[in-house]
Amino acid sequence: MNLNQLIKSNSVNEIAGDGQITISGIESDSRKVIPGMLFVAVKGTTVDGHDYIGKAIENGATGVVCEYIPDNVASASVVFVLVPDSADALGRMLDTWYHHPTSRLTLVGVTGTNGKTTVATTLYNLFRRLGHKTGLLSTVCNYINDERLPASHTTPDPVSLHRLLAQMADAGCEYAFMEVSSHAIDQQRISGLNFRGGIFTNLSRDHLDYHKTVDNYLKAKKKFFDDLPDTAFALTNIDDKTGSVMLQNTAARKLTYSLQTMADFKAKIIESHFEGTELTVNGRDVFVRFVGKFNAYNMLAIYGAAMALGQNPEETLIALSDLQPVAGRFETVRSPLGSTAIVDYAHTPDALTNVLNAIREVLNGNGRIITVVGAGGNRDKGKRPLMAREASRLSDTVILTSDNPRFEEPDDIINDMLAGLDDKAQASTLCITDRKQAIRTAAQLAQKGDVILIAGKGHEDYQEVKSVKTHFDDKEIIMDSFKHQTV
Repeated sequence: MNLNQLIKSNSVNEIAGDGQITISGIESDSRKVIPGMLFVAVKGTTVDGHDYIGKAIENGATGVVCEYIPDNVASASVVFVLVPDSADALGRMLDTWYHHPTSRLTLVGVTGTNGKTTVATTLYNLFRRLGHKTGLLSTVCNYINDERLPASHTTPDPVSLHRLLAQMADAGCEYAFMEVSSHAIDQQRISGLNFRGGIFTNLSRDHLDYHKTVDNYLKAKKKFFDDLPDTAFALTNIDDKTGSVMLQNTAARKLTYSLQTMADFKAKIIESHFEGTELTVNGRDVFVRFVGKFNAYNMLAIYGAAMALGQNPEETLIALSDLQPVAGRFETVRSPLGSTAIVDYAHTPDALTNVLNAIREVLNGNGRIITVVGAGGNRDKGKRPLMAREASRLSDTVILTSDNPRFEEPDDIINDMLAGLDDKAQASTLCITDRKQAIRTAAQLAQKGDVILIAGKGHEDYQEVKSVKTHFDDKEIIMDSFKHQTV
């Protein structure tokens, strides 16, 4: 494809050189550039791609898209394309390069603090069950129909993202469901994509290490809906205090879901237990294998999206009743002694509260709750005492432990969490830095009818310490701990 074809959908300030040159590929990582490629210099949060233009040229780039030409490469014999926003230009060019994949399938994005993985993954499973060829882009895993591809980020980098969507479209996928993180929105990683729908789950404190304020975090989420076209739908949780904000400036068709008030999609919880939940959804009864009020909201979001995409209500609910929870999201493990362990990804105060409330609703006072929880290193420190406080408030026993400490000392993180507890709460809190030992201790403490919540890591099968990832799986450890118990 020649350069002029690639940049025709972009706002261009200047082309320095021959726009008819042939481009063999597009890359924003100078290390991956090979001869004949177009390098796009994007300003990131920690590095500026403009600093690596020289390296890209050394590696064989024949063209460079950038916002300015650094002095050290001004005389290079390559074609420079100057644009006002190279991040936006990258997405638009990738869309052209891959022959507009999101015009060849129906792409729906899911954003919010909690529930993104459950909603996106269950929509993928639902539409597969309904007979549609479908793709998934999620925190846990990416899928092209039945083909499983590993995932490293909630939302991939633009080059990987467009490539995956092109593979989905080429494989005949009719639909694709995608988690859309606030980072991806803010960094324009979703530029060039044609969304046919957007779903908002909820918003609570998270990622303040990046966004700095809750208001900035909110604005990033809202931008996703502001940018939806009038051909899309915007489905929001109207019970969330920020749910209506997402619809304020969108051109998309506005839809709402609720457990508490009038909405396009309304549900009521009839009964909840550890095997699932009985619901009434828009007047129809259904049993789902998902537990808790927060999952009732997730089911409504899924049902509402399916209706917005023209699916049959009865067939949708029948298929939904047969689907299993996502890995690491309220996963249940039974002990031979009669206790229950729940492995969940909850890593924000709000998510932890939701999961613990769901457990309390099912227990109804019959059994204790033992919570094993930590907090990630090099992330928002402000949520640490809040998480400890919620765990202590809603549990009978709390064991504070290590999560992914990254470059911080695990004991420092635990001390930050302890700061949220008064003397009485601290007295009933155990601090066991070794996460494996913490889980085993919880298993030893649990008696018949008790529930152990192991929170924070969910589906993750590693622990990250000083940039080194070693195998670590909460579910494996609790299963092994239970295996050695005798009746």
